[in-house]
Amino acid sequence: MLSINDRKFLRTVGERIRKRREALAWSQAALGEKCDLDRTFIGSVERGERNVSILNLRIISRVLRIELGELLDDV
Repeated sequence: MLSINDRKFLRTVGERIRKRREALAWSQAALGEKCDLDRTFIGSVERGERNVSILNLRIISRVLRIELGELLDDV
């Protein structure tokens, strides 16, 4: 079971992904397609509901053209 701090961390990372995706005017489906990940997976990551692997975070950050460190910095 995830602690409150873990849930907060996942929500913060998800919010950063959502903000970047929206800045690019992409839908969740578009991001998912570009990452070869399902749209529902992207949505659950953005809501902080999924403990996403570092490899998937790396894929998402590359597609969003953002450094992985920016997603994780000061969380």
